[in-house]
Formats: sequence, structure tokens, C-alpha cells
Amino acid sequence: QAQLQESGGGSVQAGGSLRLSCTASDNSSSARCMAWFRQAPGKEREAVARLYGEAYPSIADSVKGRFTISKDDAKTTLFLQMNSLKPKYSSVYYCSSRAGAGCYPLQAADFDDWGQGPQVTVSS
Repeated sequence: QAQLQESGGGSVQAGGSLRLSCTASDNSSSARCMAWFRQAPGKEREAVARLYGEAYPSIADSVKGRFTISKDDAKTTLFLQMNSLKPKYSSVYYCSSRAGAGCYPLQAADFDDWGQGPQVTVSS
């Protein structure tokens, strides 16, 4: 079971950018489906970006063109680059991974490991 450690949350004004990072404790992350989810108060946890292996990213329509998911060269750190942020994007953002087959369009219940979830707050 992978341990996931996130960093990079915080507060930013609308139109600004943030980058979230997620480091996996094991080096098998290159073979896993990894994803970023977010959950606002009173709402379900929703996927915003998924990456299978190294080269198959998928971005939710709601943030397409603003968010990018990627990994570093060592394949141990997952990133979520968030640009042109809007207040409605304020949420707790979670890094997650899945050991089994498949990646899209799997939802939160299908993922095995989770980070602690940093808060992202976008002010108007």
C-alpha cells in the first residue's frame, strides 16, 4: 500500500495559479493509475485529473484547459498544475492511486490510497 504525501495547497486570488505535488512512498507509482480528486463541503468527491502510467492523462471537462497532470522524471512525484483559478474551485484536493487494472472513468470508491488532502482556497 502506497503512502501518499501532498504539498502545495494554500490561498490564491482568482486568476492565479497553484501547483500541488504528491509523492508516493513506493517506486511502483509508474505502473499505477494516479489521480487528483477534490471535495467541497456537502459535495461528493470528484475526479479532476487522472494519469495512467506516464503518458495517458485525462482531465475533467470542468477544468480542461486550466489544469494539467504530470509526473517528474523519476516517476515518484505527481503534480497538478492549476492555472486561471476560480473561486468555485475552492476545495480540499486529494491525491490518490489505484493498484488494479483500469483508470478511466473510475471514481473515488475504486482508488486504494489517499493523501491527506490540502485545502485550496481561491478568493474573488
